[in-house]
Amino acid sequence: MFGTSIHWTTFFFLLIDTVIVLFTIHHIISYKRTGLNRFLYLGLLFVACNFTGGFLPMANFKGPYILQYIITYSAAIFMSLYVVYYLYKEYDIVVTKFHLSILNITAIIVLSFLILFIIPYFITSSIDYSRILFTLPMSIVNILIVVMFYSRISNPQNQDKFIERRVRLSLLSMSCIALLPLLTVIGDYQWLTFSVVNTAFYAISILEVDRYLYLIENKSKLIEIFSFYKQRETEILDAKIFNKNLTRREIEIAVLILSSKTYKQIGNYFFIAENTVSKHASNIFKKTKVKNRKEFNSRFNSEK
Repeated sequence: MFGTSIHWTTFFFLLIDTVIVLFTIHHIISYKRTGLNRFLYLGLLFVACNFTGGFLPMANFKGPYILQYIITYSAAIFMSLYVVYYLYKEYDIVVTKFHLSILNITAIIVLSFLILFIIPYFITSSIDYSRILFTLPMSIVNILIVVMFYSRISNPQNQDKFIERRVRLSLLSMSCIALLPLLTVIGDYQWLTFSVVNTAFYAISILEVDRYLYLIENKSKLIEIFSFYKQRETEILDAKIFNKNLTRREIEIAVLILSSKTYKQIGNYFFIAENTVSKHASNIFKKTKVKNRKEFNSRFNSEK
């Protein structure tokens, strides 16, 4: 299209992603939903990945030929890493088996890109050889990350529909990103590669919409908390404490606390440790000016 290498499917995804990003920006500005900032950054990275992967390489590009691939691969790598970071944050994951923390995964991929792609290219001047040398090991690493991620978030005993949907969407997103190196080895089929890659973004987008609907469904449990925020934000002495609203995870945990769920049950819902739930609860109590769970329920549970 347009005399460039971009395929119409890639351009179509680029337009969709741009619309989602613009809608997110509008939502953040209009409703001051700072909790969507992380999603906005994710959307911007997908736009950048679609743009660079679609338009590059170009024949009339000014500069070394390899520079175009460095730009394209770098955009894809940062986008992929941010997806992993996004989903790790979603489940409060710091590290999985084999020490697969975000920092370690980043180090592995960046060093592999340098050692297995850039250096071999300058030695052989072959993009195809460098691509295979880099992407095949990365495919193995990505499969390992998906397996470890699945083992961490899977819980057959959890029958909650909202949590089940979240798990499926998260696993779909992670799997699509994990396939990126393998799709690169197969060839420059933009319609295939970008269809799979953008599915990861749309899965997370659906996850965010589903979360929003979940919070609306449980609005009655939260209305007392939000009213309390509105009242306290007008008080100068407490302005520093209440300038920041509850995070998305804190809101979700607050809903379950008001639903009389134990910390262990809440931990099972979100695949996090019981002490992690306790830390979130402590932050919730601190922000809402209560001393403990009993006082929190007494003040904010409208059903009692």
